[in-house]
Amino acid sequence: NSRGSSSLLKDSIPITEFSASGPFEGHDLLRRGFTSVKNELLPCHPLELSEKNFQLNQDKTNFDTLRNIQGLHAPLKLQMEFRAVKQVHRLPFLHSSNIALDTLRGNDECIGFEDILNDPSQSEVMGEPHMMMEYKLGLL
Repeated sequence: NSRGSSSLLKDSIPITEFSASGPFEGHDLLRRGFTSVKNELLPCHPLELSEKNFQLNQDKTNFDTLRNIQGLHAPLKLQMEFRAVKQVHRLPFLHSSNIALDTLRGNDECIGFEDILNDPSQSEVMGEPHMMMEYKLGLL
């Protein structure tokens, strides 16, 4: 049944070659939201840029402090560990909590907004496992 497999494919894997393009392309409000030129040009609030880059600024401050206290080797070792942990991924249809990255950053004992309201069982990531793996491997 080609109709059933294409609907599963459409629901779980973003395919760009089937989207409309050119002068008659319509704006997809469900996927892209409302367009606003002001939001694309300037941040809404002066603190918005600071909040978007909070983790990056915090990591930079921690690396600078660590370098001043222990020397150059400590932040380099920590950056290598961050890169190694970020490269580890689960299969595309499984939710990952990134617990190793949280442990390295010291956020493993903190309860944040995403811990309460980001329930993986309600996530829309789950799809057809075989199709998602074939897409990731480039077989589709």
